[in-house]
This record gives sequence, C-alpha cells and structure tokens, in this order.
Amino acid sequence: MASVTLIPLSEYLNTTYRPDCDYIDGKVKERNVGEIAHSFTQTILAAIFNSNRKLWQAVAGTELRIRVSAERVRIPDVCIKRRSDPSDPVLTVPPLVCIEVLSPGDTLESTQDRCIDYFRMGVPHVWIVDPIRRLGFVASPDGPARAPVQGFAVPGTPIRISLTEVFAELDDMLAQD
Repeated sequence: MASVTLIPLSEYLNTTYRPDCDYIDGKVKERNVGEIAHSFTQTILAAIFNSNRKLWQAVAGTELRIRVSAERVRIPDVCIKRRSDPSDPVLTVPPLVCIEVLSPGDTLESTQDRCIDYFRMGVPHVWIVDPIRRLGFVASPDGPARAPVQGFAVPGTPIRISLTEVFAELDDMLAQD
C-alpha cells in the first residue's frame, strides 16, 4: 500500500510546484493541465474579462491559488475577482466567478469536488467550459448543469460571455496560417 506524506499548509504555500497543485487536507494533489485548446480557452476568457474590467468592475486571473477552507487550496483555471476585493497573494475572499476549463481527461463529474469547494467558500458563480466539445455548463451546489448553455452571465451586472464568440476566437487561434 502506498503511503501519502501530509504536509502543513504553510509548507505548501511556500513551495513552488510546476505546474501548481491543489492542497487538499494536507495532501498536494496534481491537477490536470491542459493542452493547447485548454490553454487558449483560459487566455480568451481572461482577456474578455480584463478588457471589460472597468465596466464590469471585475478582473480575471489564471491559475490563482484560492484558500477555499482552512485545509484546502484550489486553483481554478480562471478566477474572476471583484476590483474592490483585496489582492492578497492567495485569495481568501470568495471571488465572483470560478471557471474550470476541462482538459481531455476531465469530465463534468470529475470537476464536481472542485465546484463544491468553491460553493462552500461562498463563490456565487461556477462555470465549466469544455473546449473540445465546444460546450459550457453552469455548476450548482447540487452538481453541474446537464444542459449546455449558450453563454454565461452574472445577474445584476453587465457581465455577459457568449460562448459562440469564445469558441470562434478559439478556432481562430487554433487555425494554421
């Protein structure tokens, strides 16, 4: 039987992992890191938010550490924080949106534990994007929605993301010249 070495949170926070890893109850857990469609989708989503940051009063970052509980740190593919939230090195205030971009080996079910951690922290919006199948899903505390959505929105704000536009940009980025 393989043994797992537990490490304190302080050691995790002071260690650089390449690629970065989640921290779950004392264990360092590797994340699926994407291939080109995954990476480009992250870039596109972050660029949309950051180009609208003043109007939307929100700023995006990719692969930011978020302390979702006392013993858990998750790293969403894209994290949207309010401009008024503190900019601590590790986020401890629930961001506005966490976005998970599926890698080829990921499934909606495999992302559910991550989504639950975000909701327990108080993140109000969790979105899942599948760049391979060109689908988007809105997660809920009960599980990811099974019906694909055409885009994402944050009610009460001007934030609107068209997945048609995201995937058109992805296709353009992937096109060979």
